[in-house]
Amino acid sequence: MNGYEFTFAGERLTALGSGALWWRERRLLCVSDLHLGKSERIARRHGIPLPPYEVTDTLDRLSADLERTKPETVICLGDSFDDAEAARALPEPARLRIATLQAGLRWIWIEGNHDPGPVAIGGTHLRELTHGPLLFRHIAQDGAQGEISGHYHPKAALRLRGRNLTRPAFLVDTARIVLPAYGTYTGGLRSDAPVLAQLMRPEALAIVTGATPHAVPMPR
Repeated sequence: MNGYEFTFAGERLTALGSGALWWRERRLLCVSDLHLGKSERIARRHGIPLPPYEVTDTLDRLSADLERTKPETVICLGDSFDDAEAARALPEPARLRIATLQAGLRWIWIEGNHDPGPVAIGGTHLRELTHGPLLFRHIAQDGAQGEISGHYHPKAALRLRGRNLTRPAFLVDTARIVLPAYGTYTGGLRSDAPVLAQLMRPEALAIVTGATPHAVPMPR
């Protein structure tokens, strides 16, 4: 399993190359910002047709992570659907596939700003969740400790072989973790954006996703 192990709030966690967070001791897999149905929402609101493959691709990658880790609990950390209508418009094969992925698992949908209400799909719907020393919510809040959130879709800017690149990244300091977006059509916010530079403490690391996840000082 390609991942970067680190300690946070006294717990051993693994940032997977896919952008998922794995808590082995609690058999818990956490992903953020799936934004399922984004192609439908963009076509509906803006009249821009996009290939409608992002749901399948996102669920393919999630299925692979479930197969690798064999979790007991899955937390989807908000903005799992691009908006409430996108959730309702989800094709029946996709709905059935989500139900198949959920089978036998404790599946928790955390409320996001794109999907503020419960959706007619299996699982438990919560505003936030405290589990052991960790607090799972969609958007980071001031003064939090042991907080795991998403929302910002962080990316780290890197220079590799003379090229400037950006890659989705976990941002980690002693108080919080901000997960990268997991969804296929999601964009990202560079870690040197003022909101992230102010949110994260000076010691923050960026754990860059990909085939070999690795940590670097958070680019500011």
